[in-house]
Amino acid sequence: MSQIDALFPPLRQSADSRAVAAIEHLLREAPDRALHRVNALAFAKDNGVDEEQAIAAFLHATRLGLFEMSWNVLCPACGGVLDAGTSLKSINRVEYRCAFCAMGYEPTLDEIVEVTFTVSPRLRQIAGHDPHSLPVCEYCRQMFWSSGVDLPEDLETVVEEITLESLELPPGEKAILSLQLPEKFIIIFDPVSHATQFVDVKGETASERQSLSLVFGPVPAASEPIELRPGPVRLSLENHRDVRLLPTVWIADERLHDLVARRRPYLTAKRLLTNQTFRDLYRTDMLDVDQRLKITSMTFLFTDLRGSTELYERVGDLAAYDLVQAHFRVLTESVVAEAGAVVKTIGDAVMATFATPRQAIAAALRMREGMHRLNEEQQREDLSLKIGIHEGPCLAVTLNDRQDYFGQTVNVAARVQDLADAQAILATGSVIREQQSSEFLKTIGVRPVPRSAILRGIPDEITLYEVP
Repeated sequence: MSQIDALFPPLRQSADSRAVAAIEHLLREAPDRALHRVNALAFAKDNGVDEEQAIAAFLHATRLGLFEMSWNVLCPACGGVLDAGTSLKSINRVEYRCAFCAMGYEPTLDEIVEVTFTVSPRLRQIAGHDPHSLPVCEYCRQMFWSSGVDLPEDLETVVEEITLESLELPPGEKAILSLQLPEKFIIIFDPVSHATQFVDVKGETASERQSLSLVFGPVPAASEPIELRPGPVRLSLENHRDVRLLPTVWIADERLHDLVARRRPYLTAKRLLTNQTFRDLYRTDMLDVDQRLKITSMTFLFTDLRGSTELYERVGDLAAYDLVQAHFRVLTESVVAEAGAVVKTIGDAVMATFATPRQAIAAALRMREGMHRLNEEQQREDLSLKIGIHEGPCLAVTLNDRQDYFGQTVNVAARVQDLADAQAILATGSVIREQQSSEFLKTIGVRPVPRSAILRGIPDEITLYEVP
């Protein structure tokens, strides 16, 4: 454990002490399965640590070599991991199919991509580093299902109840199983290759043994459901892949449904992209230049320091520069306090992102209050901020060698800021009407004032809301 001893002093200098202490205890004392694909949000809840502090601590720990990040594409229906990679660059398909659910999904960063943390094999060897040695139940727990599925501690008992048969099938091997099929819906499933065969067992009990053959090829082939009768069946299985498979025969009743329906929050790719620590540590290693990843909902906040040109004229370059930098510190602190991230600065303006509209509104209010304090400290009244907020879909892209965003939502947010008056917070209806935003504004006694506006490039008049 000497490597842990050597790596924790720098981690304590860069991350929250409670989060670091909890991570150290995890690495030293936790069982193997708890160190594979760690759910940072569940970890925070279990250890009484703030979620943002926990995320930042795991990111710093990963940068130091204690953990490895995994970006996992999920099936939203069953919670299975359809693909996994070490960065966003690995998400390169137009569609990911879940054979277990017989459904396809376009990858988006909102809910379909999770980020987890696994202890580095250089630090501690765990069973999850060699998944093809795991027994079937542990393989399902650690490899097939995502960290967002709240699996019970007695998973083995539950799986045993719904399992008719399971086996390990080495590469190139064949196996024959003799089963008695109940009058149930049956799933023959391999969690390694995700190959699936649905069997609807119904009708009169078969008097003679039935036969079914399945070949697991290099690429899982789509298969139509088949019908068999209750009674004896001879199941022939062939592994044409170069890895060990774990074919299982499950009864697909309410017990299986209840198992995959148990969910808990997890760290999404979208949330990580709006985390300032992540942007600071991984700003140049996120996406390939030609990669475009969809986000169905992102909230953008643009600011502009009103009258900055005149400020340089009045107080001189050096003093004005110091004031502008002080204003940037106020804005960045406000963004980070509400779990957002500064994407870039443009002159004396800021572009920031948030996972939710409520966070953006709260950050804007912090910014305005912070600018009031800055004016009081500087004994002046001419540092005023214009703020515009909009929410909607966008693309995560790489521009100028760093992760950025593209799309009409970004354009609208910038143009909303253009229309804001000094010290004004101006937001679109999608921001104000969002449930958490609306409840937040009511709680603090703020009533947004609507006004009609025309935005450049938008043909119809829209309603904007000023947050007083």
